[in-house]
Amino acid sequence: MSETKRLRRSTESGYARGEETRLRIIQSAIELFGEHGFVAASTRDIAARAGVNAPALQYYFENKEGVYRACVEHLADEVWRKFGPVVQRATETLDTTDDTARLIEAFIEIQGVMIDKALSAPAEPTLKLFFVREQGGQEPPIATEIFQQRVRGPLNGVATAIIGKITGTAPDDSVTILRLLALHGQFMAFHLAPRSVMTLLGWSEIDAEKVDLVKQTIFTNSRALLLMWAGEREAKAPARKSTSGDKKKGEAARRRKG
Repeated sequence: MSETKRLRRSTESGYARGEETRLRIIQSAIELFGEHGFVAASTRDIAARAGVNAPALQYYFENKEGVYRACVEHLADEVWRKFGPVVQRATETLDTTDDTARLIEAFIEIQGVMIDKALSAPAEPTLKLFFVREQGGQEPPIATEIFQQRVRGPLNGVATAIIGKITGTAPDDSVTILRLLALHGQFMAFHLAPRSVMTLLGWSEIDAEKVDLVKQTIFTNSRALLLMWAGEREAKAPARKSTSGDKKKGEAARRRKG
């Protein structure tokens, strides 16, 4: 029995060390892919930064493409841990109510998580560079495919569905998507051009009070726009009903004459 227990502990310990090594390689690879890009970052440099030999890297990932894919999957999982719960709550709201106020607040909650992410500086500057390179189309397309499938697709899908339900447009309608971009564009400058935004605002840093100011300002704007678009939908509804009613009356009159 004692030998079995020792073997089990040894196996678990070995697994933990293996996962620790794998994660260390992924973190080192993210740094190097961010600094130099996929083409310029070598497996030798990744292994050296992770403190392992080249065969160890091949053991875990086979080749550089495997390392890159593992990096993207790791980052997608990290991002989804933040967005997954709010997407689930928004989906539940979308499925259970047509109330405009509740739908707007579901959208605002999504936007709040996105603002937090946009305003928070990544722990490592190279992490931001990793995403910049991916968005610039400089890296293997598998990155965009994975991020789209695991994070961006579900997030944008529920957001456009909410906007569509509020405004009376289809989620995949160009107008709906443009409205989503307009709403999210209010804070994207903090993510894409933080130095310019900070200079314009005269801020040297973003503390909790400033984050709250940004959020409340954007939330006010988003609520106003969504309410306005909802009003446009409601204004069109009577016209559609009237037209439908006129057609029915005309058909009834023709039947009586006949």
